[in-house]
Amino acid sequence: MFNEMMRAEIWLQDHLESQKGIDDLASRLGYSTSQVRRRFKQRFGITPSAYRDVLRLEKAARLLTLTPLSISDIVSECGYRNHSSFSRAFQRHYELSPRLYRQRQRARLSSQCPGSVPPPFEVRQHSERQALVTRVYKPLKRIGDITRLARQTHGGESLTGKLNRAPGLAVVHNLPLPCALERVDLGLMVPPKAVASLAIPPTFRLIELPPRQHACVVVEAFDEVATAVQQLVVNCLPNNQRHANGEPVQVHWHPRGLELRLPLLATT
Repeated sequence: MFNEMMRAEIWLQDHLESQKGIDDLASRLGYSTSQVRRRFKQRFGITPSAYRDVLRLEKAARLLTLTPLSISDIVSECGYRNHSSFSRAFQRHYELSPRLYRQRQRARLSSQCPGSVPPPFEVRQHSERQALVTRVYKPLKRIGDITRLARQTHGGESLTGKLNRAPGLAVVHNLPLPCALERVDLGLMVPPKAVASLAIPPTFRLIELPPRQHACVVVEAFDEVATAVQQLVVNCLPNNQRHANGEPVQVHWHPRGLELRLPLLATT
């Protein structure tokens, strides 16, 4: 039932703004509500409802730290019905008010890269694309992990041959702030012409990468990604009056290593 619980965790992530309950999740999976609660807790150590609450608060923490959005806007973005219920939940989880958390996290990030040389970056617009990914619950350390693990999980060269050796992709959910469950969506980009003929294994899913502007930086190794994101957030984007939008960081294979793409708030 591991695949089903992975699907459950992804469903919770994708429905943070919704008021749908665990009954809806159980119905979608084809199990009873009690089965889903029990198996989810066995796998992740927390009930589905409590885990979604954590995801909502982690999203709020990212938005508070990385964006200029008002707290009222963040309340609705994270699926809370009113400001007071959000503030109480946030205070319980982080032991700080949302406003004070924002101040301290921004100060912390700034103090961790004082006087550092900003990396060369560029802002690029990317069109809508698709990727075939599986969820990995462990950190990635090497460039080769991106395509190697995807190929192994999907049966070796058969997938990469069908996708014309499409480059690898990792969607990292926990940068630049910690999260309760480390997770990476790992896989391969899918050329539009290949979508219709793909047989998608149970542990994989096809995701849409919506059109976005990204701040793009090339690094040599996966363990440089977190530092590069932090430098973008602290030193680069504010000087250009831009902000990250709180969405997960994309890491793409690049001839010189890895290209990270940090999604940006749309300019008005």
